[in-house]
Amino acid sequence: MPSFFEWVRKNSEHYLMEASQREMAKKYLGAEPPVTGATAKDVFFRRLFVPIYRRLPYRLRRMVMMTMPGSHRRDWGGRAPPQ
Repeated sequence: MPSFFEWVRKNSEHYLMEASQREMAKKYLGAEPPVTGATAKDVFFRRLFVPIYRRLPYRLRRMVMMTMPGSHRRDWGGRAPPQ
């Protein structure tokens, strides 16, 4: 069973991507695709999480991301020195 932070990360990625795709479709195709799903989770992420997340300043978003455990906190290191 995934941890709470994994669940938040997975769902936030999904709904932020969905919102971006809807905006692109509206801008370039002239119409938004139909919305599917109306569960409490769908409503929460579409109506609350995504708009609030987008209004947060980048520094605050980064601070929140860095406090959550996960792969985004890994130090991938720099380039290997030439030999």
